[in-house]
Amino acid sequence: MRTAEWEDYELIDTASGERLERWGNIFLIRPDPQIIWSGKKKHPAWKQAHARYHRSSSGGGKWEVYQSVPPVWEIGWQGLTFRLKTMGFKHTGLFPEQAVNWAFAMEKLKQAGRQVKVLNLFGYTGAATLACAKAGAAVTHVDASKGMVQWAKENTQASGLGEKPVRWLVDDCLKFVQREQRRGNTYDAIIMDPPSYGRGPGGEVWKLEEQLYGLLELCVPILSEAPLFFLLNSYTTGLSPSVMAYLLGLLLQKRFGGKVAAGEIGLPVTETGLVLPCGSTAIWEA
Repeated sequence: MRTAEWEDYELIDTASGERLERWGNIFLIRPDPQIIWSGKKKHPAWKQAHARYHRSSSGGGKWEVYQSVPPVWEIGWQGLTFRLKTMGFKHTGLFPEQAVNWAFAMEKLKQAGRQVKVLNLFGYTGAATLACAKAGAAVTHVDASKGMVQWAKENTQASGLGEKPVRWLVDDCLKFVQREQRRGNTYDAIIMDPPSYGRGPGGEVWKLEEQLYGLLELCVPILSEAPLFFLLNSYTTGLSPSVMAYLLGLLLQKRFGGKVAAGEIGLPVTETGLVLPCGSTAIWEA
């Protein structure tokens, strides 16, 4: 699956373990372990980048700044506005390949013809939440990081969606789902983009391969009687699209019918016309 159309983001080139990207008018060079090919870095933007992220052999890394980079700058997609920053561990606060999933969710919500309740687990800086809110859904956004939830709120305000029905929660996703079960709350759609490894606000350890099935199993009872979709995304290389599809088929298709599809998502590279894989998505839909 290629990403939905972007104007403010572009993956210009890839070579020797690095990707050259344009985020609005800011050019960044970031490492990518999947870029195992060599090649000449012919595009002039390789020498005009504003900053480059260098990994450290001892873990982590740092940005080398060549030109002034604003502490915060904005880019847009489909009328949404995202605030970006050069963060630790090479990130900017947005995964542009996810636009294909935002577009899917928006289309399904618009087709529903009613207000849909969406649960966005591991919501990060809120791009999926914004997309769903713009499409008319009532969204519950859950993330263990207080800073990420605040960032998501800022993106919502920047997008002019501050009055939309969004519930913001700083919480451990697993514990939240368990409490929703006890409370009898249900959702018409669930979006989930769990990390490979992480910690909850109380220090709870999360390891994807060990806990994903249990979390998915807990989510089934909090789906409404006629759910629309369940979207599962992963950047864990050991978790194949086929395994993710099997999980959703086992837990959801058996109960609700519908269909499951899964595959890699990726970004088109301007210089080569090829697609750089950027993770996997599995979707169950009614």
